Amino acid sequence: MIFVTKTITLKDGRAATLRAPALTDAAEMLAYIKTCCAETDFLARYPEEYGDSIEAEEAWIRRMIESPAVLPMVCEVEGRIAGSCEVRFFGGIKTSHRAILGISVLREFWNLGIGTALLNELIAASRAHGTEILELDFIEGNTRAQRLYEKMGFAIVGSKRDAFKLKDGTYLGEFSMQKFL
Repeated sequence: MIFVTKTITLKDGRAATLRAPALTDAAEMLAYIKTCCAETDFLARYPEEYGDSIEAEEAWIRRMIESPAVLPMVCEVEGRIAGSCEVRFFGGIKTSHRAILGISVLREFWNLGIGTALLNELIAASRAHGTEILELDFIEGNTRAQRLYEKMGFAIVGSKRDAFKLKDGTYLGEFSMQKFL
């Protein structure tokens, strides 16, 4: 699926572009996700788990934009990717009413409204797709994300104790949230 490009105004007055990722974004997208993962323990992987293959990143972007079951999106600020998200629509008779989303924003762009804007677009696209339940997961301790998700109407529906183990041996739980559309 391809997102139709939109321009938004951030809290600091700068313009940002919400758009579909392009194959030409592969190198920047790879650097972006590695940076995001290095900035916080609240993403599912460490930077080194992504490798360095631009070709693999291009293939991932191609699969995303060509899939009828995925809507990927990036937020670009002053020519840089500042945020990224996607919604994956479930298939099958028993699960097609559900979709799951993921989102990340570079630390330097936190508190500018990017997360809210991206989530608003994913929610709108999910409604248009006919989704009834939108789902996401977050890692224990990520109170900033939890507050954002709750502001957007998500509620915790379950948890997994010790779902993540950090390099220092610390265990963190995972919480599942849902929003009924």
